[in-house]
Amino acid sequence: MDSGHEAGAAAGTPQAPRPSGADGTPEARGAQGTRGTHGAQGTRGTDRSERAHQADRAARDHRAERSDRAGQAGRSAPGAAATRSAGAPDPRPRPGGLTARQEARRTRILAASTALACRGGFDAVQMREVAETSAVALGTLYRYFPSKIHLLVAVMEDQLVQLHTALRTRPPIAPEPGERVADTLLRAFRALQREPLLADAMVRAVIFGDRSVREEVAAVSRLTTTIILEAVGPAALGPEGRPSAAQSSAVRVIEHTWHAVLVAWLSGRATVAEVSGDLRTACSLLDS
Repeated sequence: MDSGHEAGAAAGTPQAPRPSGADGTPEARGAQGTRGTHGAQGTRGTDRSERAHQADRAARDHRAERSDRAGQAGRSAPGAAATRSAGAPDPRPRPGGLTARQEARRTRILAASTALACRGGFDAVQMREVAETSAVALGTLYRYFPSKIHLLVAVMEDQLVQLHTALRTRPPIAPEPGERVADTLLRAFRALQREPLLADAMVRAVIFGDRSVREEVAAVSRLTTTIILEAVGPAALGPEGRPSAAQSSAVRVIEHTWHAVLVAWLSGRATVAEVSGDLRTACSLLDS
């Protein structure tokens, strides 16, 4: 006897019979089972549809990749350049060995990853969501970037490329090389302040990176060094525009300081003023 019947009996009130098919009856259990079956079928149908969508996208990407590779092979064959019609667009692979279509796909992936990181930081960058947002198959995404760490380190390199381009358009103008480098790094820091979640995601990726991403991290380091040396300027460097041993050592100290103050700022252990002061102190090594 359930609690309702017990309460009714205790009060002396006759209880109305339950209608056929109420909870607990064979009819109800049959109906629930039918509903459960329909729900499971609907879920399975949705899963099959999603898998078919992913498979179709992967097949399209695979065909595009094969077409790109075939085009690259044709362009490298003897006489290929001679058969190209005059005035036709140059189909040669872009820097890094990518065709225009591959480069566009990679750009979409990086843009989607950047947007996700800006909204939610490191944890928000999920490979499946990046694939959906950039309209590529998940397998294609993994061919470009084997892991989330690889992807976010590439995002950092992309941000540095944009900074490098902006600096060549509007270079620092301070009179001393150390001041120019400090102004350059502080310009980058101000950009990171505007997108702290993105900054955190990129820095965490570099910190978490293992040996599998050392080439990507090395590329970030080389680009950072290039930006610093261009801010120093060829006139302040050694013979043939190369840094002296002392200047190379100072650049390494500046790079170490740059990464250290970013980590300290992101973890709340350094203020903006302290970051600025530490960077200027390290950059002053170039003026000694």
